[in-house]
Amino acid sequence: MGVGGLGSPASTYLAAAGVGRLVLADPQVPEPSNLNRQVLHWTEDVGARRKVDSAAMKLTALNPGTEVLAKAVTVTRENIADVFDGCDIIMDCLDSIPARMVLNEHALRTGTPVVHAAVEGWHGQVTVMMPGTPCLACIFPRVPARAAVIPIIGATAGTFGCLQAGEAIKLITGIGQPLTSKMLIGDLSSQFWDVVEIGRAKECPACSAHSGR
Repeated sequence: MGVGGLGSPASTYLAAAGVGRLVLADPQVPEPSNLNRQVLHWTEDVGARRKVDSAAMKLTALNPGTEVLAKAVTVTRENIADVFDGCDIIMDCLDSIPARMVLNEHALRTGTPVVHAAVEGWHGQVTVMMPGTPCLACIFPRVPARAAVIPIIGATAGTFGCLQAGEAIKLITGIGQPLTSKMLIGDLSSQFWDVVEIGRAKECPACSAHSGR
């Protein structure tokens, strides 16, 4: 969900790893300001094609054995089940908390694992959400004021998008220890990295409703 700074590297490494089917959902068209971090979109794509079509073209060229479905739609509560029908994992590659809450509700309702990442400037975070673990509403209990422009160093988006792909591959293969109930946080400007334990928010209006609490 989102084929920008995070979605570009995440989908590239999933296709390269041989994931059989990728669903790309994003309604936007590449802009010049995207090119420092959204590496699946090139100068020739700006204003010429949707991000999902730009990405699908490169991913298919990288691995013709991966089926890539391009869905140039705004994902809503009404269509999310259709957009991600049959998906085993959803990648949260978004920059909008309201959109994340739509994804969160769907994941809780269906029990679909979510690999979440978020970046700003030099720093970012990654976690994996499964049934019974903290949900996105636990992490984002309030919607903050959205800045007109979110500064992002391209390498930051690339780093955390790759980490997302790694977490998804762990879930697919059963190898390794996914970041469930844990969050990896990092800052590339100082190379500070830490893994912190995270817990479910008491009386979270989202996940409590789906756990019987």
